[in-house]
Amino acid sequence: MADYTTIEAEARARAGKGAARATRRTGLVPGVIYGARQTPELIAIDPRVVLRETHRSGWRSRLYELKVNGTVTRALLREVQLHPVTDRPEHVDFQRLAPGERIRVAVNVVFHNEGISPGLKRGGVLNVVRHAVDCLADPEHLPAHFDADLAELDINDNVRWSSLKGTEGVRPVITDRDFVIATIAPPTKGAEASADAAAPAAAATPVAAAAPAKPAARGGAGGRK
Repeated sequence: MADYTTIEAEARARAGKGAARATRRTGLVPGVIYGARQTPELIAIDPRVVLRETHRSGWRSRLYELKVNGTVTRALLREVQLHPVTDRPEHVDFQRLAPGERIRVAVNVVFHNEGISPGLKRGGVLNVVRHAVDCLADPEHLPAHFDADLAELDINDNVRWSSLKGTEGVRPVITDRDFVIATIAPPTKGAEASADAAAPAAAATPVAAAAPAKPAARGGAGGRK
């Protein structure tokens, strides 16, 4: 059973820019619930709730239950429009979920065991090609994230779609190849040069040069017989 996050919302009576501005003046964010072959539903939400959700990782694949005037609608948070200066939420779009209908969603990839990866311990760099993977999935079996294990990866090894854990029942949008998620890239030349220079410098221990011996003092004239 999928986990849903509950959000309380209010119904809005009118659409249009003027109505949206009026909603913002009351301290709420205007929004809409669309999809599933139903009439779009106009809503208003507390901006603090919107910011809380968008600051959490993986919000694009999180499932929501929107409570509007006693009616519960299951949906995905698809888009949040922000004010260009204040970054305050200006509008939110939710996609309504239809029972049994697959949805397209970006699922985050979480990387594990970076500290014991042979390649990373040797100075390699984790080059992430895809932080999230676009997939088609049943909402009731949508994973919160995919897992990528780096424990045995050396330099020039990679993580591919087939390497991920938690992909059961999910189909990627890309189907013509086993695409790359991340690679362990070789260390940069600057890092290699620094390491090479540090090794002989650390091995060499400076030794103080011995002071030259002073010549023996000659006896004075009074000492000659």
